[in-house]
Amino acid sequence: MEFLIICVSAVIASGLTLFSGFGLGTLLMPVFAIFFPVDTAVAMTAVVHLFNNLFKLALLGRYTDRTVVFRFGLPAIVTAFLGAWTLLYLSELAPLVNYQIAGRDFQITPVKIIISILMVLFALFELIPRFEKISFEKRFLPVGGILSGFFGGLSGHQGALRSAFLVRSGLSKEGFIGTGVAIACLVDVSRISIYSTHLPTAGINDNGLLLSAAIASAFLGAFIGNRLMKKVTMRVIQIIVSIMLFGIALGLGAGLI
Repeated sequence: MEFLIICVSAVIASGLTLFSGFGLGTLLMPVFAIFFPVDTAVAMTAVVHLFNNLFKLALLGRYTDRTVVFRFGLPAIVTAFLGAWTLLYLSELAPLVNYQIAGRDFQITPVKIIISILMVLFALFELIPRFEKISFEKRFLPVGGILSGFFGGLSGHQGALRSAFLVRSGLSKEGFIGTGVAIACLVDVSRISIYSTHLPTAGINDNGLLLSAAIASAFLGAFIGNRLMKKVTMRVIQIIVSIMLFGIALGLGAGLI
């Protein structure tokens, strides 16, 4: 059942990213979190996210602005390592609360609380129109790299911050997308290299087939979404997705997931 749900979710999430405003990682990670520990969910999402971005890089890599990648990407690589190590550290902390409902045991852990808070904050960042208008001058690119890299490593939430710092960098539409994808790949590779030190105990090595299917499903979702609709913003879909994310974040923070 988890195989089917995750693959279907990957198709839907990948398709929605083309016009909902949310990134693939933001939508897919909560689904993985339903079936796997939070740190494992973040790591598995990172693998799908990386392959999806490599596919985009193959299509748009020629438009990449190397100067922007250097100024934004290098700080992002460093802090992505830090964010990933922070995730692993939080995952080892003891539960804060243990309780039972209908004979089932539930735990509220530090890592679940942190990830759930970040899910809500970044969902609001994408949902509230005022936040969509936030942008920063080009001279702040290294600062953007630091922030985007850290949160990318910690929870996978890097797209919204990256866009806010790149939007005023003087890039063409193709350059904006290509440069953003190149930076995302750097962050993904960096954080996965840290997550991999934790993979054997997290059980991800036993789910290679599931990951492969999720990656293929993400490709399919991107293809279908691109055929059905161009890059536009659909407010109703944004609101529905946000409500779903808030619900999952609440369940995660309460230890129900």
